[in-house]
Amino acid sequence: MNINKVMLMGRLTADPELKMSASGIPNVRFSVAVNRRFARQGEDRPTADFIRCTAFRQTAEFVSKYFRKGSVIIVFGSLQNDNYKDKDGNDRQSTTVIVDEVQFGETKQDRNQARDQEDYSSHPQAAAQPANTASAPSSDPDTGVNTEFFADIKDIEDELPF
Repeated sequence: MNINKVMLMGRLTADPELKMSASGIPNVRFSVAVNRRFARQGEDRPTADFIRCTAFRQTAEFVSKYFRKGSVIIVFGSLQNDNYKDKDGNDRQSTTVIVDEVQFGETKQDRNQARDQEDYSSHPQAAAQPANTASAPSSDPDTGVNTEFFADIKDIEDELPF
């Protein structure tokens, strides 16, 4: 039995651009910046790996429509190695994640808050808004389940692709 399954969560390094293959199949290539778990000795924070990904058909269309540079994306797929010769005739190898499925890694509210913070740091005089106050994680009183990471989707039903 062989298993080749990859799951990544990170930020897109550029806006994805939808292209068509010669046979008319939609595809998109993108890179995901994924932070390593630990920082190297002497460094303040972990470095990131930049993982190349390729999606096809409906998944490619979905990525190009709903994700932008900096978006948090969760990618499920498999690794594929490609061997080739460079312009000097040297043997090279590249590794790509062939994407089966993607999911949003943040809520719309999280994206808007991140943009607001970015706007504030870039233009502090233009973003004179009251600061958000931190609150304790909320939980469902019946189940005790932490609901901090669940979002109300009533306001975004028109945006969902299904």
